[in-house]
Amino acid sequence: MKPNEREPGHGPATGSAHRATAPNPRLRAMLEGPVARTVLTLAWPNILMMIAQSSTGLIESWFVARLGTDTLAGTALVLPLLMLMQNMSQGAMGGGISSAIARALGADRKAEADRYVLHALVLNIVLGVVFSVAELAAARWLYPLLGGKGASLHAALAYSNVIFCGITLMWVMNAFASAIRGTGNMLVPGLVICGGAFFLIPLSPCLIFGIGPFPKLGIAGAGYALLLYYGVGAAILGQYCLSGRNPARLRRGRLAWPMFRNILVVGGMATINSLQTNVMIALSTALVGAYAGTAAVAGYGTGARLEYFIAPLAFGIGAPLVAMVGSNIGAKQPERALRVAMVGGGLAFALAETIGLVVAIWPHAWLGLFSHDPKMLAAGTVYLRSVGPFYGFFGMGWSLYFASQGAGRLKWPLLSGFFRLLLTVGGGWIALRLTGSLVAFFAVAGAAMFLYGVVIVIATLSGTWFRNTPAPMRHIGTSSISVASER
Repeated sequence: MKPNEREPGHGPATGSAHRATAPNPRLRAMLEGPVARTVLTLAWPNILMMIAQSSTGLIESWFVARLGTDTLAGTALVLPLLMLMQNMSQGAMGGGISSAIARALGADRKAEADRYVLHALVLNIVLGVVFSVAELAAARWLYPLLGGKGASLHAALAYSNVIFCGITLMWVMNAFASAIRGTGNMLVPGLVICGGAFFLIPLSPCLIFGIGPFPKLGIAGAGYALLLYYGVGAAILGQYCLSGRNPARLRRGRLAWPMFRNILVVGGMATINSLQTNVMIALSTALVGAYAGTAAVAGYGTGARLEYFIAPLAFGIGAPLVAMVGSNIGAKQPERALRVAMVGGGLAFALAETIGLVVAIWPHAWLGLFSHDPKMLAAGTVYLRSVGPFYGFFGMGWSLYFASQGAGRLKWPLLSGFFRLLLTVGGGWIALRLTGSLVAFFAVAGAAMFLYGVVIVIATLSGTWFRNTPAPMRHIGTSSISVASER
């Protein structure tokens, strides 16, 4: 426990010194404003942004489905890797970036917040290049392991080779977006990404089908359109950070390992969560393919796309929680930080559960958008009816995972994710071996999703954020950096 910090339940520690010097209205609102109203005010542009971003992927899938079931199955093989990059750059490392900047601003250390922007950019460029090289080298043996063969494997390689040649652009765009969100500004990233959706939706079919002056590139055209979207978004958000309009500004300066470490302590641990989720879906895809064939992979992949839609919506609420929890931790207001987390978790539960129940009752309303193949519809229907009723617990768990990033405490979210992975894949494999039934497999997946959310809620309410003594303050030049984190 830091000096002057109190355990929840014993009254909030005094944060008046920080509030008095809060340099912008957003920071004052995060430290002082009504919790529910402030969360909603910060969340709505972020939710709108994530709906737009997720919708582009769904609309692209609709276009791709016109190329046939094999092509749709090929994109389902690539989807876990693409979403892994999205989750790592935006939710994991992005949370580490936003958390570091929010805590610095909450503690009234503006110069330190500026330096984090440069470190975030350099770190994400390096990570983007590393993952680009790794995926391109592994693609030809990885997709067959996931069940790709024949035409579906050819489609997967054509799609992924284009995307992963330029995936660093996604990492750069999300570095700048996360630096802006860390100041409590959700509107600018939201506007840029929503604008990008209007750019991407007409561009993608033009490149896929060769409409007008554009060449007919097939599935590769969807990849090229996505890279153009990332590049334009990175340029606009980067200019915003350079201009000085963002409270944390991109400036030239010396790089220092302790600043990288403070981002990585949160972002690196959060990356494990993204790996767990995407490894789970990739292995589940492989199991479905082994037991039920290509059409079932397409059905499960289409159903699982909705989970990838729920996760960004949870991020829409979770990103403001990173900034709000981080700034209140920096301002020594732990009780308020915990209240912010629980309000955000409740909002995420309500939103995700509503979607889950709708698709469980009317699964063909979703699946029929992509294909009418009977086997595809049958597998997707079983998945949505088994797992959809538990989406609320998934959304709540994800939002509290982001809140835990703001606090720099990720032990229980990561353990919960590991339990979910183990139960879904291990328990699901046993269910398939014993019954050979997708119904049993997806029932296990639904139970694992329920436990994931419940464990995180119980751990957060128990006060795990405040039990261990954080590491001491470290100094870089004249800037002090809090490295409160759970190891």
